[in-house]
Amino acid sequence: MPNRVAVLSDIHGVLPALEAVLAEPDVRTADRIVLTGDIAAGPQPAQVLDLLTGLGDRVSWISGNADRELLEYRRGLRDTIPDPIAPWAAAQLREDHLDLLASLPRSLSLSVNGLGKVLFCHATPRDDEEVVLVDSSLARWQEVFDGLGPDIRTVVCGHTHMPFVRLAHGRLVVNPGSVGMPYGRTGAHWALLGPGVELRTTDFDIEAAVTRVGRDSSYPGIAEWADYFLHARATDTDAHTAFAPRDNRDHCP
Repeated sequence: MPNRVAVLSDIHGVLPALEAVLAEPDVRTADRIVLTGDIAAGPQPAQVLDLLTGLGDRVSWISGNADRELLEYRRGLRDTIPDPIAPWAAAQLREDHLDLLASLPRSLSLSVNGLGKVLFCHATPRDDEEVVLVDSSLARWQEVFDGLGPDIRTVVCGHTHMPFVRLAHGRLVVNPGSVGMPYGRTGAHWALLGPGVELRTTDFDIEAAVTRVGRDSSYPGIAEWADYFLHARATDTDAHTAFAPRDNRDHCP
């Protein structure tokens, strides 16, 4: 049972943000690093995957919807991806990268000191695109938790790029936010588990990162992409407004 687990979600192929988080003392000394999906769909996909695979067995991987879409696109199972940068990112991946993405589970369970059995997933335990938010109704959380065993007392999810911790039906829900595409405020967001839960933000030189990503990535329009996402131009209000209709809140008062 690990004492400390660092949770990194929604890296989205942003190497400077990932490097900044991996340099954190509490990440370097964590017993385990768990990646809760959407790892490579962004401007530096191959570099991010290579860095993470180099960390070896300390890292536990989970697939996100964006990782699945990259794989499906490259394997001819879909013609388009909603995220404009994703088809370009998919084309940058080597066959070993595709094999890695194909091998990733949709969720994993891990016992963490102080928290007991924790379920890690990308969006919800049952779906890699489903949306739940900090203010989702208890009825909505009951739907999302359907089928979970009573031994799972903590659920860690990502997908919406906005960090929160809340209690729902006796379970602690943790969203670490996004490492590479934060909504609401700048910095690389992640979480530290054990024996409690800490939401963390790693600050790094945003302007230097924008310059570096623009220099290293051949994605057309990379300057605008890096400026928008690394500066967190999308506010939490913007993101919440966009996500709320997908939360079924009209049907779950």
